[in-house]
Amino acid sequence: MAVALIVAAGRGERLGSDRPKALVTLAGRPMLEWSVDALRAVPEVEQIVVALPPETEYGAGPGGLLAVTGGETRSHSVREALRAAPPGDPVIVHDAARPLAPPELFARVLAELSRTGADAVIAAAPVSDTIKEVGADGRTVTATLDRERLWAVQTPQVFRRAALEDALFNASDEVLASATDDAWLIETAGGRVRVARAEPQNIKVTSLTDLRLAEMLLSERRA
Repeated sequence: MAVALIVAAGRGERLGSDRPKALVTLAGRPMLEWSVDALRAVPEVEQIVVALPPETEYGAGPGGLLAVTGGETRSHSVREALRAAPPGDPVIVHDAARPLAPPELFARVLAELSRTGADAVIAAAPVSDTIKEVGADGRTVTATLDRERLWAVQTPQVFRRAALEDALFNASDEVLASATDDAWLIETAGGRVRVARAEPQNIKVTSLTDLRLAEMLLSERRA
């Protein structure tokens, strides 16, 4: 059976909140609860571990939920959650800031991992915008990238437990601090990572505009 790690240790300053971002109210309930409910609807998930900021209390009722204190960066928080997680394989990693991920998406990445034998499968969406690379001055265009080969990475991401443990527990704090997602750690270790297509609605909430959009999308989903 699988274990799921929810990264929820971010602060809510950009949302204008004095509480952790994952506990900001979204459609009448803490943002984190949308991800918890989605994961509880996935039959393969036996245990959920949530990484929260220090001195943050959270209770989401029965159903296999464990809260731990996160670390200084995202990957540090994933490492702490994995360290506290009970036995289970594979491991799902999901950001609480993506509260619209449906149970079907979690099931899709799990199925792709099982089908392919990869070390990790990540939810992602093909890039639709033209992407340009700029130089060190932050202004001068140096290249236009081929968007046919570019995917915007999201969560959930699912991993073979041994591969994720090796990547997180053997990496230095400096490497973990520079990691933008856990799949990158697997890639740099020579592991095989595949993508599974995600829904366009699987947005990341980082600003008040994102929060309002998520409210609208949830309202449409429940209508």
